[in-house]
Amino acid sequence: MLSEEKYQSLIENELSFLNSNNDLLIQQILKHAFIASLPKDTLIFDEGSTTNNLAVIISGKVRVYKLAESGREITIYRIIEGESCILTISSILSNLTYPARAVVEEDVEALIVPSDIFKVLVNKDESWRNFTFGLMNTRFANVITVVEEVAFRRMDERILEFLSQKYKSSGNELNVTHQEIAYELGTYREVVSRILKDFEKSGLIELARNKIKILNIDEIKKKLKI
Repeated sequence: MLSEEKYQSLIENELSFLNSNNDLLIQQILKHAFIASLPKDTLIFDEGSTTNNLAVIISGKVRVYKLAESGREITIYRIIEGESCILTISSILSNLTYPARAVVEEDVEALIVPSDIFKVLVNKDESWRNFTFGLMNTRFANVITVVEEVAFRRMDERILEFLSQKYKSSGNELNVTHQEIAYELGTYREVVSRILKDFEKSGLIELARNKIKILNIDEIKKKLKI
């Protein structure tokens, strides 16, 4: 059970969509939902798992990815504060198993809602329904972008885009391995290493063990036409 104090705190902070005039929503969340903490590297779902609960992230980050038989991975999307997983939602609504893997990337605190309660709220509460389908619309657009990137964009351009995005959040020194980039972009480590070495020869970056130093972000942006 969830305390009224915690429920009010969630409304005022991370999960404002819970602020509903519908007594049913309030009653169902207070009675059936609970808070769970999941440490980094926890495997939440494996491919083929059943989905009995929906998690709405209060803090932390979850990575959702697809694993091929060859061992290659590709990140589909990440779930952060105030969000949930559309694959979980889809699995609950369709009564199908989970089609990917979900793992905790940064320690997570989440509101856990049983699947049967989730279905009731989707049918009965407008704010919950708006949250659910708004999230699905946004996420599906992101997934289409990933498909387009994989299908139509060269890997060197995708790696430049990765470096540019990391630069925005981490500055010019990135603590990332070639394998992690390969997992993110759905390719092989050897491909990433070869392209990064070409970038180093061009003076764009400097490579070290588990680190990449960006030397010329302006030239990277120019190549990306940003």
